[in-house]
Amino acid sequence: MDAHLRDLRYFVAVADDLHFTRAAERLFVSQPALSKQIRALERQLGFPLFDRDAAGVTLTPQGAALLPVARDLLGRWAEGLESAREAAPAGTLVIGMQTSVGRDLHRATLRRFRDRMPGWSVALRLVPWDDPSAGLSDGTSDVAYVWLPAPAGLDFRVLARERRFAAFAEGHRLAAREEVGLDDLRDEPFLALPASAGPLRDFWLGLDGRASAVVGTEVASADEVFEAVAGGLGIALVAEGNADLYRRPGVVCRPVAGLPPAELVIAWRAADRRPAVREFLACHNHRL
Repeated sequence: MDAHLRDLRYFVAVADDLHFTRAAERLFVSQPALSKQIRALERQLGFPLFDRDAAGVTLTPQGAALLPVARDLLGRWAEGLESAREAAPAGTLVIGMQTSVGRDLHRATLRRFRDRMPGWSVALRLVPWDDPSAGLSDGTSDVAYVWLPAPAGLDFRVLARERRFAAFAEGHRLAAREEVGLDDLRDEPFLALPASAGPLRDFWLGLDGRASAVVGTEVASADEVFEAVAGGLGIALVAEGNADLYRRPGVVCRPVAGLPPAELVIAWRAADRRPAVREFLACHNHRL
């Protein structure tokens, strides 16, 4: 039986806080998703890691015995990964993203990076929305273009601020409007990011501007959003730039009044000091 690094990371976070909700906030996942993952790990291990009762959460004897081992494994993996990255005089910089970046934000940066870092190549990696860090949290991406709010442990720089639009199927009762308000959308079924997207899911449901939203179905990518909207499965909030990038027949996008803007950022792990990462960020600095 092999536990995944993510499972160990979740276990250590809950053990540190002895509180599922606080640990979920720090991990940038929903509390139900975290509880489900810990339960699955306990089934896989064959013993409980935590006692849960009205008084709170405590480690079981098995959990207490496993905790230092989990910490050691995570620490050694992080050190080994960093050493391996530093050992390579050249390599591949992996750039995670959850939607097409467009907006003329990264083409010049990529060219400048290749000029400054000869021997290095760049790989663009599209990551589903169930990972709001776009691969940064588990180390599968080196830098990432993501939408705020971003998970803890990441540094970022804002590249674009855009209005949020509502995407409707052509012929929807609100599609003829020049602009809509949140009150107009109160009873509309919304397309939602996976629950594991945590606060990012709430943001794209507009919950920073209202108390609740009706969720119709979940979607895992931008393409799924626009196909579902066109198919009449619900409506969705999208960034103004993405309304243009993902233009589809049968989909109409209108600005939503009263919502704060969406912010697209370039993000990286706060502790990552590798020259290739710093050079890529410097290339963005030059552009900005």
